[in-house]
Amino acid sequence: MKKIVIFTGAGVSVESGLPTFRGTDGLWEGHRIEEVATPEAWQRNPELVQRFYNQRRKDCMRVIPNAAHRYFAELEQDYDVHVITQNIDDLHERAGSSSVLHLHGEIRKAQSSKDAGLVYPIAGDEIKMDSVCELGSPLRPHVVWFGEAVPNMVPAAKLVEEADVFIVAGTSLQVYPAANLLYHCKPGCQIIIVDPNAKQLAIPANVIKIPHSATKAIDYLAEILSK
Repeated sequence: MKKIVIFTGAGVSVESGLPTFRGTDGLWEGHRIEEVATPEAWQRNPELVQRFYNQRRKDCMRVIPNAAHRYFAELEQDYDVHVITQNIDDLHERAGSSSVLHLHGEIRKAQSSKDAGLVYPIAGDEIKMDSVCELGSPLRPHVVWFGEAVPNMVPAAKLVEEADVFIVAGTSLQVYPAANLLYHCKPGCQIIIVDPNAKQLAIPANVIKIPHSATKAIDYLAEILSK
């Protein structure tokens, strides 16, 4: 069975009504990155960080998967499909995808602030300040902050190396180290980039470019894969 690896970014979730919370001014919902998305921010003002991600979690829970999420899940009927995502929402899972690897963590989970290996599902939509892990340390959002390692990059690269088809959707390939995944494709792997600005991206010439959003690219993808 042909193996398809799909790498998704914020552009896919945007089409579900989940805006990227980083604005054109570089601020995240009015906050500098250093205030809400770094280990130092957590040490300095954990209440602010917790409130920020509690709101992001509420936003994720109020939206539903879109046509692109559902299409990627439906591909499992005919292919061995694996999704790698930069997104911290669970829209791929809710759409039915059975193999989803989150590079930057999962907003609906919490982790120990002492041992990152201790991860817990969140029953509701917020982590309370008095919530602690089994070691007694405060629970923090299960997300990879700036300055932290991306532990899932190794298994992600391995998946890409095994892919017969590599589809990139909703990401401009500007965030590293994730953007390097493109260069882990084996010779002969069919690479497809789905992005409204695909024609302007600095990517290898042999890559198929679909200059549309993920939901509008479904018919094009179906035609390409059928061949």
